[in-house]
Amino acid sequence: MSKRVVVTGIGVVTPIGIGNFEFTRALKIGKSGVSAIESFDTSAYTTRFAAVVKNFAPEQFIDKKKIKRMARFTQFGFASAKMAIEDSKLNLHDEDLSRIGVISGTGIGGLDVIEVEEQTLLAQGPRKVSPFLIPMIITNILPAEIAIHYGFTGTNYTVTSACASSNSAIGDALQLLRSGDVDVMISGGAEGAIVPLGLAGFCSIRALSRRNDDPQRASRPFDKYRDGFVMGEGAGMIVLETLEHALNRGAKIYVELVGYGASNDAYHITAPEPEGKGAVLAMEKAIIDAGISKEEVDYINAHGTSTVLNDKIETFAIKKVFARRAYKIPISSTKSMMGHLLGGASVVEFAATVLAMQGGFIHPTINYETPDPECDLDYVPNTARMKYINCAISNSLGFGGHNATVVIKRYVE
Repeated sequence: MSKRVVVTGIGVVTPIGIGNFEFTRALKIGKSGVSAIESFDTSAYTTRFAAVVKNFAPEQFIDKKKIKRMARFTQFGFASAKMAIEDSKLNLHDEDLSRIGVISGTGIGGLDVIEVEEQTLLAQGPRKVSPFLIPMIITNILPAEIAIHYGFTGTNYTVTSACASSNSAIGDALQLLRSGDVDVMISGGAEGAIVPLGLAGFCSIRALSRRNDDPQRASRPFDKYRDGFVMGEGAGMIVLETLEHALNRGAKIYVELVGYGASNDAYHITAPEPEGKGAVLAMEKAIIDAGISKEEVDYINAHGTSTVLNDKIETFAIKKVFARRAYKIPISSTKSMMGHLLGGASVVEFAATVLAMQGGFIHPTINYETPDPECDLDYVPNTARMKYINCAISNSLGFGGHNATVVIKRYVE
C-alpha cells in the first residue's frame, strides 16, 4: 500500500527574506525584492535589475573553509537544507541515515564559478584554473554536499528540468517515500545565475522585463502591460517524511503532499504550447494522482512569470482544467515579488503556499494594475487575502516544455 507523505520542515533563502519568519512576513505585505543590480556594471545591458538575495551570510550556515569551494547556488541550497532540517527537529542520532535521501533541482548550476575561472584561464593559463572548478559547477554537488555534511547515504541526485526542476525533485521524492524506499527526503532546489553571462543570455532571448526606470514594479504577472520576467536567485528545501515516520517521532506536520503530475509540451525550446496542452496534462495528472476532485482545489500558486505568452497560456490551461469553476479559484504568483528563481522557483513557491496555508492567507500578485482580457481570472491583486485553504496546487512550467504540478492538502489524521 502506498505510504502517505507529509512536510515537516521548510527552509528558504529568497530575495524577499531568509528563513520562514521573514519570508512569511514579506508574503503577507506583498514586498518586492527587485532592485538595480550593483554587483557588476550593467550599463550595456537592456535589463539592469534583478531580484537579488540580500544580507545572506554564508558563514552562518557553512564552515568558512567550505564557503570558497561552493558556488552561490550551492551555498543557498545548503543553507536552506540546514534551516529545513532544524525546522523539522529531526534527531539524526536516532535515524537510520541510509533511509534519508536528498534530491534537489537546479537549472543552470555554478555559472558564477565558470565566469571567474574562464577569466583566470584566459589571463593566466590552464595551470591557474582551480582544481575545484568541476566539483563546484556540477549541479549534483548540492545534494552531495548536504549528504556529506549529515551522513545521509540514501538516494541522492539532482533533477534538471529548467524552471520546473524543484517541483520535479519534490515529485521524485514523493514517489520514493510512497514506495517505502526511504523514510525521509530532503528536497527542493537552488539557483544563483545573476552574473554577467547569465543576464546577457536572458537579455539576448528578450525574455526579461526592460522597466529599468521602475524595477520594483517590473514583475507584473497577468497584467496587460507585462513585458517579461525578472531574474531572481535563491533556494528552498523541504523535509518530507512518510506519515508513519513523522508520527512515530512526534513531528510537527505542516501539510500532506498528495499529488504530482509531469508532462512535456513537445513543442518549442522556449515558447509554451499555444493551447496549454502540457500544462493541462500536468495538472490533470496531479489531481488524479492526489485522488481528489477538482472541486476540492481552493487555491492555485501559478507559474505566473510576467511574460506575455506564459501568463495567457497558463490562464487558458487553468480554465480548460477547471472549466467555469476556474473563475472562483484564487490564483497568485509569488514571482511578482521575488522574480523568477529559475531552478529554485517552484520549491520556494511550494514553501510560500504551505506557509500561507498555515497562516490562513493568500499572498497577493503585486503590481497588477491593468486587467488583460486574455487573463481574466482572480489573481488576488496587490493585497493579501485572508482565507482558509484546504487544498492547493502549484504549477511550474519550464523552458524545453517541462511542466510539473504538485498538490498539497491540510493534514487530517
